[in-house]
Amino acid sequence: MSEVGAELDVACLEEFWASHVEGAMKLDEKVVKLLLDTLGLGNQQAYRKLILERPSFPEFTRWIVETAGLPDPVLLDRFHAWLYEIEPGEEAKARLAAIKNAEAVFDEAALRHWDEHGYVVLPDAIGDDEIAAVRELVWAEVGGTPDDPDSWYHPREDGIMVARFQHPALEAARRSPRIAKAFAQLWGSENLWCTIDRLGFNPPERPGHQFAGSDLHWDVSLAQPIPFGTQAVLYLVDTSVDMGAFRCVPGFHKRIDEWLDDMGPAADPRAVDLHAGQHHVAGRAGDLVIWRQDLPHGASPNRSDRPRLAQYLNFYSPDMIIHQRWR
Repeated sequence: MSEVGAELDVACLEEFWASHVEGAMKLDEKVVKLLLDTLGLGNQQAYRKLILERPSFPEFTRWIVETAGLPDPVLLDRFHAWLYEIEPGEEAKARLAAIKNAEAVFDEAALRHWDEHGYVVLPDAIGDDEIAAVRELVWAEVGGTPDDPDSWYHPREDGIMVARFQHPALEAARRSPRIAKAFAQLWGSENLWCTIDRLGFNPPERPGHQFAGSDLHWDVSLAQPIPFGTQAVLYLVDTSVDMGAFRCVPGFHKRIDEWLDDMGPAADPRAVDLHAGQHHVAGRAGDLVIWRQDLPHGASPNRSDRPRLAQYLNFYSPDMIIHQRWR
């Protein structure tokens, strides 16, 4: 192995590589999810590298280090401890204890809103300077400027998503103690992993440039019982309801099981029109909107005169259930 990748000693990494390049048996989906987030890699970029380029294992490990750097040793320790069912090291324990003992960021009213509606807003998730740094990154990635509307519509491959996964500005939210505590309160556990996700850029609609995002949808299998899970979006600019704001159908998580039972196993729940119950969530720059994964949701068409900029992230339990059957 080359010097660049020689320090990368991560369990299951070679098996993950072999499953996509050599046709070896695939790893459990949860192991892969934890592995990639521990390495600081986005799913999209890792799979594209393996499937399109089919690198050798030394080439793959070298690319990982060049792309994401060496993984956080404390997080890597936690990954190995989870994988081998052993106790993590003292530094990992101390980091988790700090989250557990931190002051709550959601009060009882916020938690009641979460329980009733299935989503909640964490204000001031990170600082103004940190928000500004991520915002500047989005503009650089899309090749635009706030005062030139024509620069907002350069061709892009991923709709409203911006496939940038690594940058120091993105780490502010991923490493925020306030955000970690928010998810810990909702999950009832501080033992969570942060996803390595993308940015969002949703410009106003205009002739020839319609909304490029998804309609109301779920990103999880609707095979029952649907396991608990969360998702989140961080607003990088003040976002009004007509500005491509996050939307969902509040409270749907409380009736989704009965709704699925009533339609029967042969019906396609994803084809049902749920727009009549949708609600748009406005927010200020720095607001983090967190929702349950069993809530129908999505960004919305932008009918304002300004783009919506966002960062996507999430925290999840290593023991989260992932259904193999997709519905």
